Amino acid sequence: MVPAQFKVLSEAEGACVSVERPNGKSPLLVICEHASRLLPERYGTLGLSGEALESHIAWDPGALAVARGISEALDATLIYQRFSRLIYDCNRPPESPGAMPARSEIYEIPGNAHLSAEERRARAEALYIPFHDAIRAMIRDRKARGQETVIATVHSFTPVYHDKTRAVEIGILHDEDSRFADSVLNAASTGSPLYKIERNEPYGPADGVTHTLILHGLSNGFRNVMIEVRNDLISDEDGQGVMADYLTGLLQQSLDA
Repeated sequence: MVPAQFKVLSEAEGACVSVERPNGKSPLLVICEHASRLLPERYGTLGLSGEALESHIAWDPGALAVARGISEALDATLIYQRFSRLIYDCNRPPESPGAMPARSEIYEIPGNAHLSAEERRARAEALYIPFHDAIRAMIRDRKARGQETVIATVHSFTPVYHDKTRAVEIGILHDEDSRFADSVLNAASTGSPLYKIERNEPYGPADGVTHTLILHGLSNGFRNVMIEVRNDLISDEDGQGVMADYLTGLLQQSLDA
């Protein structure tokens, strides 16, 4: 039992994880770890400005909309985290400094400074563990009914990072198992490319961003991929729809292959 002073979510705030299309027929299991910028009520603003709380440090803008578009088009199950990665980044293990960062890009995060071991454990138990337990439970259910699983996580990234402009528009990321990423890149290379697409950019395994892929993809022998989309391309509904359609095509071709 977590002591009251460390309780992260109230009863009214509900579960930290949401599942859409739990009975989706597609082999694809879509995951969005940074779907929301919502902060649990007890944390207020973590001492951050409104600008910071709307920025990429709090969430992956546009990622959930793109993930939902893919989920709807392919009848694929979608699992996403309902709370901001500022409280807990579910693509990082509890021992990682990035799981509850005291600084992100140019922003100091006062509410994450000098966290006690008890506070860190409470956040992990409230957000990280239920999120990944929900994915494990979904995988068990799919195995029980003989359904293939291919993992795809959906993220977005900033056009400028520490004053450096990023030319890449879509990153196709993988860890040791590149099978599905290879298929996606092959699909993207056919015809005239619509976007500048690169392997393991703007991040890669050395940056610690493949935690979810390792936890649920590599550990189960599932094909898997992490998709990073530059967030200026998905800043509105039109852009999100276009990107979801494009990625749906690549993913479907890759599943068929």
